[in-house]
Amino acid sequence: MGASRPVLLLDVDGPLNPYMADRNRRPDGYSTYRTKPRSWIAANRHRPEAFVRPLRVWLNAGHGARLLALPYDLVWATTWQDEANEWIGPPLQLPELPWLDWPRGHEEDPDGIHWKTRHIVDWAAGRPFAWVDDEIAPADREWVATHHAGPALLHWVDPRLGLRDEDFETLERWATQYPAT
Repeated sequence: MGASRPVLLLDVDGPLNPYMADRNRRPDGYSTYRTKPRSWIAANRHRPEAFVRPLRVWLNAGHGARLLALPYDLVWATTWQDEANEWIGPPLQLPELPWLDWPRGHEEDPDGIHWKTRHIVDWAAGRPFAWVDDEIAPADREWVATHHAGPALLHWVDPRLGLRDEDFETLERWATQYPAT
C-alpha cells in the first residue's frame, strides 16, 4: 500500500453485505454465500463446530471490479478483520487486502462516537481516507473533523441496500480531489 492515494476503508456488513434487506428476498445483483469464519464459530462456542450453522452473506460480484477501479488503496475496516480476505475478497475477486486490527472488545467510546472511529483516525495518521460503513453518525463526522489532520469522507451506506451506483460516484468524486502523487 503506497502513500500516494487516499485509503478506502471498507466495512463488510452493510456496504458489501446488505444484511438488513428483506431476509426472504436476496437483493438484485447479489448472490448468496454461506460462510463459517473462525469468529462466527467462536461466537457460537456453546455448539460443536459441526453444528454451527453457516452465516449467510449476500455479495455482488461486480463490486470487486468497481472497488478496484476507484483511485484508492483498499483496506478492510470490518469486524471480519483478516477473515474478509478468506470469505469476502474471493467472491468479489479482490486481492488480499490489508486490514485494521481492532482492539479486543467493542467498548462504548467516552466521546459517544462509534467504537471504530478513534482507531481509524489513529491508524490513518493524517492520510486522506474515505470510510464506508452503515453505522456512521454525525458525532463520528464531527470527531474526525476535529481530530484528523487530513481530509476524510465518512460515507454512510444503507444496510438494506449495500453499495449502489450513487455511492461509487460519491467515492470517485471525493477521491479526485486528492490525485496520486
